[in-house]
This record gives sequence, structure tokens and C-alpha cells, in this order.
Amino acid sequence: MNFLDRFHNWRRQQRWNRQYKSGRWDKLKDDIEAVRYQKIIDYTVEFGPENASILDLGCGEGILAERMASTKYSYFLGMDFSSVSIAKANHLTLRNTEFICADIHNFQPKQTFDVIIFNEVFYYIHETEKQNVMDRMIACLNDNGIIITSIYREGLGCWKYFDQLDQLNFESITTTNENTYWKVGVYRK
Repeated sequence: MNFLDRFHNWRRQQRWNRQYKSGRWDKLKDDIEAVRYQKIIDYTVEFGPENASILDLGCGEGILAERMASTKYSYFLGMDFSSVSIAKANHLTLRNTEFICADIHNFQPKQTFDVIIFNEVFYYIHETEKQNVMDRMIACLNDNGIIITSIYREGLGCWKYFDQLDQLNFESITTTNENTYWKVGVYRK
């Protein structure tokens, strides 16, 4: 990213921190989101290896990790852009779980994972960096590992980056509100 794009990215981070402080994203804990989170968990269990290592990109306050507490996994790393959301996530006491604040544009995991989840985050990646981020995450995926992505509504311009992968399943998650839906896919490299 050029200097101007990096500046706008920094401003976005400040906005995310303000929004998490104000409680704007508390709605992610609502029941309407539960179906989407459950689909991610189901794909993890169905297509991922047993006792998987999991990377949750865009983890927010750790809601997915909290919902996965009864699922067996060897390690769960949640990463988010907002230091405020990560501070909230770090108050959770979950086994084999860690949360870190990082920018997905240059985040380089220190290990490989069985499951990598783009949790409502892919459309926030700068257009010039989407392929770079995808390549870096694919390189951090263990053999027979899976990538799961959840995208609110259509996610225009995002799905083409997943075409390079083998699609295992894909589903639209609908709600009683016709404008609130997600598309969730699971892929193998």
C-alpha cells in the first residue's frame, strides 16, 4: 500500500477502536449471528482434522472462540485489527486460546494451521493487498487444511480470490430479515 492508503488504513483502525469502545459491535453476540457462527463451527468439525489448530482472522471480541469452547481443538489464535476488541477478547478464559492485535495486510503467522477462518474480514482488505493476504494465508495452511470464509451479503469482488481453491461446500445463511444474510464457504488448497 502507498502512503495515502496506509494513512486511511490507520484511520480505519481508529474508527474500529471507537466502535468497539461504544458497543456498536455488541450485536455480534445476538442470536441472529448464532447461525453464521454455527456454520463456521460445523465446517471446522466436518472438514477440518480432529483437534485442529485454528486461526480466526477478524476475531473481534473472541465470539467464535467462545462459541467453540466445547469443540476439541489443539490451539486457537484469534487476530483482529482493533486493540479494543482484542483487550475484550483477552478477558475470556478459554483453554489453548490466544488473541493478538495485528493488521491483516501485513500479518505473518508464526506457525501453520489446520483451519484458517476469514471471519467477516476479507472485504475490509485493501483491494491491492487481497491476493497477497490470500497467498500468505495459503502458505500458512497445513496439508489437508481448510480455509473458511464468512462474508456478509454478497461480498462483491471477494469470491474470485477463493476460486483458486477447491470448494468443499458453500451455503447462504439467511435470517428472518431479508437484508441480513451471509455466504459461508469452506475450501481446501
